[in-house]
Amino acid sequence: MDTTQKGNLEPARSMRAALLIGIGIMAALDEIIFHQFLGWHHFYDRSTTEVGLLTDGLLHSAELVAIVAGFFLFSDLRRRHSFVPLRGWAGFFIGAGGFQLFDGIVDHKLLRVHQVRYNVDILPYDLAWNGAALILLIIGLVLLRRAKATERSGTVA
Repeated sequence: MDTTQKGNLEPARSMRAALLIGIGIMAALDEIIFHQFLGWHHFYDRSTTEVGLLTDGLLHSAELVAIVAGFFLFSDLRRRHSFVPLRGWAGFFIGAGGFQLFDGIVDHKLLRVHQVRYNVDILPYDLAWNGAALILLIIGLVLLRRAKATERSGTVA
């Protein structure tokens, strides 16, 4: 079988697979760097340390499910030669940025389950956190726009 042959390309499914991977990777980076390595916060800080550690474990489980599910979808698309790389990259960045912005606005500000950091001026941390999320989202949206333009022109990449 010619491995360069394209099957029925699936742009939307390519994007969904990578979106799950992006969400999972960003959740993993948050959990590993900020929860474990730096110890700045736990997923849920409004209780005991033990509850905080439990919620970190639950977040870790959820991120692993997202990554594994995303890679199963990705693998199936690759096996059938249906993966659309530009849609995949768009989904990855939208997933990563969307997770981080959701965390920064909903978890940090609306629900107040935790902050990025405690006992410091939080504004620079919030601006950096949400600013980075917006950059990731913008990258994803630019890639999605390019993917759609490429698809309309009939040269799906």
